[in-house]
Amino acid sequence: MSHLRSDQKTFWGIKANATVSITSILIIAILVISTLIVGDPMEEWFKKTQTTVANNVGWLFILLVNGLLFYAIYLGFSKYGKVKIGGKDAEPEFSQTAWFAMLFSAGMGIGLLFWSVAEPVFHFNGNPFLKEGGSPAVAAEKAMGITFLHWGVHAWALYAVVGLALAFFTFNLKLPLTVRSIFFPLLGKKIYGPIGDVIDIIAVIATLFGLATSLGFGVQQVNAGLNYLFDIPTTNTVELILIVIITLFATLSLVLGLDKGIRMLSEWNMRLALGLMLMVLLVGPTLFILKSFVQNLGYYVYEFFELSFWTNSYKGVGTDKNWQNSWTVFYWAWWISWSPFVGIFIARISKGRTIKEFVLGVLIVPSLLTFLWLSVFGGSALYQELIGNHSITEAVNKNIATAIYFLLEQYPFTTFASILTVILVTSFFVTSSDSGSFVVDTLTSGGRHDAPVGQKIFWASMEGLIAGVLLMGGGLTALQTASILTGLPFSIIIIIMCFSFYKALSDYYNEHYQKKK
Repeated sequence: MSHLRSDQKTFWGIKANATVSITSILIIAILVISTLIVGDPMEEWFKKTQTTVANNVGWLFILLVNGLLFYAIYLGFSKYGKVKIGGKDAEPEFSQTAWFAMLFSAGMGIGLLFWSVAEPVFHFNGNPFLKEGGSPAVAAEKAMGITFLHWGVHAWALYAVVGLALAFFTFNLKLPLTVRSIFFPLLGKKIYGPIGDVIDIIAVIATLFGLATSLGFGVQQVNAGLNYLFDIPTTNTVELILIVIITLFATLSLVLGLDKGIRMLSEWNMRLALGLMLMVLLVGPTLFILKSFVQNLGYYVYEFFELSFWTNSYKGVGTDKNWQNSWTVFYWAWWISWSPFVGIFIARISKGRTIKEFVLGVLIVPSLLTFLWLSVFGGSALYQELIGNHSITEAVNKNIATAIYFLLEQYPFTTFASILTVILVTSFFVTSSDSGSFVVDTLTSGGRHDAPVGQKIFWASMEGLIAGVLLMGGGLTALQTASILTGLPFSIIIIIMCFSFYKALSDYYNEHYQKKK
């Protein structure tokens, strides 16, 4: 089936769905210009909006991510698990190593580097699950359990379901690689009309703002590292210059293509990340980290259902409520807003794998790598707290982006490790940006894989612009609010998507795998 349908035109050398492209650009432009014009009062608006949305729909995000986890597990272990993406004769395009590297780089990347030290320290110093008079050891255990919750299988289940649905409709049913295709069983050819355009517009906006959140975190951490190493000031001007420079690198990677650019960079990300992690593991409290990793897994499994379904229903609207809005609700909204981006990217690289292989691969391997990373960096930070060194807490309270550098200061080879961290953050920044541009370009061009270079450059630039404006217009709060606002409409799309996907998968299984009587 041709991806260039009657609703996609070629204008000024750009092959795109004009409605999706222009509408998305106009909506984003209005939000960006408003933030620039209004200035400082926007930060207060961001805070109020985030609180209002989180208070009223936080329960929906919590229910949705849990439901998607069980949905993904069911698909993987049901009779549908043997269905192969692309058909019975399809073969994987990428090796297992390259596949996992691209999964991890696109799915977590910058955010994990930004929060791996700061989040456990935040939870160690205060969270709703702590009881008065509790010991520091218990506080540390709960801190790691909560951090595992936010970065674990729930996020990857969300990516798995969206990615699997997109891959199935693209490679098995031969529909364009866009979110609208998932609704074909419910809407038929109407997906190529206004309803389909609205679905893709929501996906584009969610992707751009979800990415802008991560890119904002990343540039703050790069700036903090440069300040730590070379006394380069931490200012909006420096961060904007960094966004421009790194966006140029992302554009170069994007132009090189999926195999030469994104795949190679993702593999190097994994090598650098594993090198940094092993270094901290070896020079840090090695035995403590290894023991705590095992205990962290046990606590996460033991408290899994309580942590996963906790909605703060019985504690009122106090500081605890604010805690959940700032953490769990924000994370679920952030992952939801990222899901069209990561989902399309995972779909594009997963042809030739069975549904069972896909689900297990996406859920287990990246989650375990994430847990190990958190135990090494977050565990090392908590170790310092437990022995009475509170310098990392002070760093976190002062500037979250500097936390990882203060942790590295506690161990040998500080300068080398800090330089490696800056390089790694930058590399993840580039990977996220070029992967995101690839996805947005795919969405706005109706599922095309051969969009012109100029088109790719435009969307890469747009991501950098949004990240820069949100940082200037409201900082971290603006980034979190953007994720929550865009996550809400896309959560509704995901719910409907699950029913549509199941219907199509059931029909496909009956036709191709059911034994004929």
